[in-house]
Amino acid sequence: MAYQIITDGSCDLGVELPKEQGIKVVPFYVTFDGETYQKEIEEVGVREFYQKMVDYPDVYPKSSLPSIQDYVEAFTACAEEGKDILCLCITTKFSGSYNAALNAKGLVLEEYPKTRIEVIDTTVNTVLQGILVLEAARMQQAGLSLEEAAAQVERIKSTGRIIFTVGSFDYLIHGGRIGKVMGAAVSVLGIKPLIMLKEGEIFPTGITRSRVKARKKLVEQVKEHFEKIQESPDDYQIVVGYGYDYEEAVSFRNQLLKSMQGYSDLKDIGIFQIGATIGVHTGPYPLGMGLLKKFDR
Repeated sequence: MAYQIITDGSCDLGVELPKEQGIKVVPFYVTFDGETYQKEIEEVGVREFYQKMVDYPDVYPKSSLPSIQDYVEAFTACAEEGKDILCLCITTKFSGSYNAALNAKGLVLEEYPKTRIEVIDTTVNTVLQGILVLEAARMQQAGLSLEEAAAQVERIKSTGRIIFTVGSFDYLIHGGRIGKVMGAAVSVLGIKPLIMLKEGEIFPTGITRSRVKARKKLVEQVKEHFEKIQESPDDYQIVVGYGYDYEEAVSFRNQLLKSMQGYSDLKDIGIFQIGATIGVHTGPYPLGMGLLKKFDR
């Protein structure tokens, strides 16, 4: 039986890519006033979201997970078409989206008991979740069954890393992602943080005095990562993620690619825009890369 790949709005795949790959996205919600919530992309565009952050730097937007009903509607539409479901959700360390999907699975199976529904905590988010979802689509195109694809997703998800920096600590502090004492100290000093996400959690990996040095250090950390694991970047999906500043993302991609061509055969690196779901925590100027081992390597 055919199966539908579903993911939540943390995947940051934009509008066209999910359509091209036949992926259904259940959006997160975002609010600037704490009262009016809008569906990301469907009701508020990502560019519009970042422009508002830039224009109103003292306003801290919030995001809210897809509801159980949002998932019920998505799952039911597939069940009615006779499709099974592979649902990939943002790390449970950041959101309750996975639990909402699990609850929806139980409700849908009461009415459609023959539908097979696999719900996976990807332990990742943003552009890294995006490339994991795209790998799942590659698995499907390669003829893997629902169970085989779910097993491969579980196998490769721990290879994922996001190595990134942000414009300031302010949004991470406000969102409770780092300690207020540490955050306040580095904000006063104007230090640029370096951060890694692995297995669902974020860890500080260093600090620099400027954005230029932060970019240079990120490139070095990617090389150090591949040296440490003793694997080739050629076996990985690698993308650059950015928030508001596309031109900086292009410049950084070129900087990263030039470095990686010294120890890989990479010819290009994709650029994905980080969406509102993660942008509320990073602010308008996140920049970094996501990397994930290809399922067939």
